[in-house]
Amino acid sequence: MPKYTYHHVHVNSPDPVKTAEFYEKMFGAKKEDVIKHPDGGAMVHLNLHGSLIWVSSSKSQPPFYGLHHFGFITDNIEAAVAELKANGVKLLRDISSPSPGVKAAVLCAPDNVLIELWEEKAKK
Repeated sequence: MPKYTYHHVHVNSPDPVKTAEFYEKMFGAKKEDVIKHPDGGAMVHLNLHGSLIWVSSSKSQPPFYGLHHFGFITDNIEAAVAELKANGVKLLRDISSPSPGVKAAVLCAPDNVLIELWEEKAKK
């Protein structure tokens, strides 16, 4: 079985920068990155004492705000996806590469909870 650990929580917001400022001011989260999207949206990466919180604008129609998904990191996403599929899990998004050195897939757990699987190559 592939190894899984917690990776991140992803929150959608109509104003990601303002929402991120709340986590900074109220809980001491540190802003690691702000990614501006061509459509005017943004994603803010926060680090809350080692726990990752990602806040972004909603890309769904109609917009969805609130907890979007939580992420698990795995050491072997291909094996993980194969095992999950063999156990009847349906993927909402098959393995893709959202950024260099990263592979991700999305599945729906019971009660429509989204889980993003994440594999990241070791940074040198």
